[in-house]
Amino acid sequence: QVQLVESGGGLVQPGGSLRLSCAASGSIFSFNAMGWYRQAPGKQRELVAVITSGGAGTRYADSVKGRFTISRDNAKYTVYLQMNSLKPEDTAVYYCNAAQWTTGSPLGSWGQGTQVTVSS
Repeated sequence: QVQLVESGGGLVQPGGSLRLSCAASGSIFSFNAMGWYRQAPGKQRELVAVITSGGAGTRYADSVKGRFTISRDNAKYTVYLQMNSLKPEDTAVYYCNAAQWTTGSPLGSWGQGTQVTVSS
């Protein structure tokens, strides 16, 4: 059974930074691109960033480009999202999942997510 456990969220002031982590178990991590997604209240879940299985390729939503960085440590089965220059509109529950590289579509079940709140 694949499990995805997100952590690192919290309350931060505008302009601040957070680093999210997602620990994955199972084969879903090793052979797939991985993505970070977010869902704000009243909105659909959206893709934030995706990284190839080997880590060489990354892609970002326009709204976070230049501010967020996705990375992964395959030895630790962990994917990270470094978030800088945070804005109130980044407030959401953030999730990770295996992803189809070309479309960003999620491939597995969702974890519990981690709440990020950007507010002064």
